[in-house]
Amino acid sequence: MIPGVLTVAGSDSGGGAGIQADLKTMLALGVHGMSVVTAVTAQNSLGVQGAWELPVEAVRAQYRSVVDDIGVQAVKTGMLASAELVEAVAELIAGTDAPAVVDPVGVSKHGDALLAASALDSVRTKLLPAATVATPNLDEVAQITGVQVESEREMRGAAAAVLEYGPRWVLIKGGHLPGDAVDLLTDGSEEHWLRAPRHDNRHTHGTGCTLASAIASGLAKGRSVPEAVAAAKEYVTGAVAAGFALGGGIGPVDHGWRFRGDV
Repeated sequence: MIPGVLTVAGSDSGGGAGIQADLKTMLALGVHGMSVVTAVTAQNSLGVQGAWELPVEAVRAQYRSVVDDIGVQAVKTGMLASAELVEAVAELIAGTDAPAVVDPVGVSKHGDALLAASALDSVRTKLLPAATVATPNLDEVAQITGVQVESEREMRGAAAAVLEYGPRWVLIKGGHLPGDAVDLLTDGSEEHWLRAPRHDNRHTHGTGCTLASAIASGLAKGRSVPEAVAAAKEYVTGAVAAGFALGGGIGPVDHGWRFRGDV
């Protein structure tokens, strides 16, 4: 039986991030992707031109429809624009017997806000405690905890600050730092540093969504958190290296890079 993974996130009309990136990643990694759409965006390589969140009732109905009939082996969350959506989704995943990967999306690759400031407290007190793995980038760490990270050695303190809110594991993504792309995975006792060469490629739209979905796919297959994260890092590194120009701005990573004969 192919494991099923449910993404709870916003739609990216340009196909580079959000629900679309999640489902492409899941297909590439051999799991069955399912979706709960939390918001619709008008989005392309240049930015987000508009966003409209769905009612909480619609989000809850989608979730229950999938989980109660089909079941899930892992859940991944992405864009949850409002406090009401954050709290509803946190309650849903806390009541689901499956690992949950929480990508606390705050802003888009282009700097567009995707989370209301009023929702931050709900992320801290409701969503993060329900997470098996939380995957904030450095901007999201600062947004959630107030901790500013400007060097690799400061990532350990950032991880500790996020863990205080209750996720079992946290993956601090250091992609915004200079040098190699280095991430820190920890549960507060064991640490795993993941490094990859930085590719000279600006087409990196959707990296966060893709990484979180890849981790959820690994967990759905029964891998441990460190195993799932290491495999996801490898997949995303290849997707970034093969990223392609799309439109006039920042293009997406290539979710199908492993299937292309010229890569």
